[in-house]
Amino acid sequence: MSAWVLFVTVLLACAVEAVEALTVVLAAGVGRDWRSAGQGVLAALTALTATVAVLGPAVGRIPLGGLRLVVGALLLVFGLQWLRKAVLRASGLKALRDEEAAYTRGLASARAAAAGGRGVVRDWYAFTLAFKGVFLEGLEVVFIVLTFGANAHDVPLAALAAAVAVALVAGAGFAVRGPLARVPENTMKFVVGTMLTAFGVFWSTEGAGAHWPGSDAALLVLVPGIALVALGYVRLLRRAERKTEKSERTGATA
Repeated sequence: MSAWVLFVTVLLACAVEAVEALTVVLAAGVGRDWRSAGQGVLAALTALTATVAVLGPAVGRIPLGGLRLVVGALLLVFGLQWLRKAVLRASGLKALRDEEAAYTRGLASARAAAAGGRGVVRDWYAFTLAFKGVFLEGLEVVFIVLTFGANAHDVPLAALAAAVAVALVAGAGFAVRGPLARVPENTMKFVVGTMLTAFGVFWSTEGAGAHWPGSDAALLVLVPGIALVALGYVRLLRRAERKTEKSERTGATA
């Protein structure tokens, strides 16, 4: 995998996770208490650092063949999940993710929750909300960085891409003091889901002992091929949805 492909793939995937984490942190800070939300973010980052310290060396000791087989299978599960949701959203069968609406719901829940602190944390709800949001999305970022970085033998570059993504999203979010509703998150998830699925197929096949014609160049066929299949499903589902709506209208008229 070339360095720029690694960087762009990790950057896009981590940017999606960062947007979702930012929405949660903003709801905790605006709706409750910024100091407690900040403490939750720091606690989550500390826990993630410890996780990386444990998992990083362990991943590096796995034989490359076994690593690619396991990581490829995990990426397939992860990527297909993203791609499935993106196809359903694009076809209209699932509501598009709206960060503005998610922020509004989180803000309302935060303001309605009972007040109270523990120890140095003066608002426990804001702390736990921010901690969970950053830690859970951060775990996915760690997974992306370690898997892509280990397979490409360049964890530092993958980590740099993740850091750039998080810094850009966090900077933009806190500059406007609101959710990044204009970020085309659903389109990004479609693209990232396609790429994760393609890499999952590629690495799991190589991990099983097979070899792709042209080696890494096979990705130039896999990525657009999977994207075309996904877009084909979007078209089929849209057509089926239109037929269902037409049948319902006809039945209601009759």
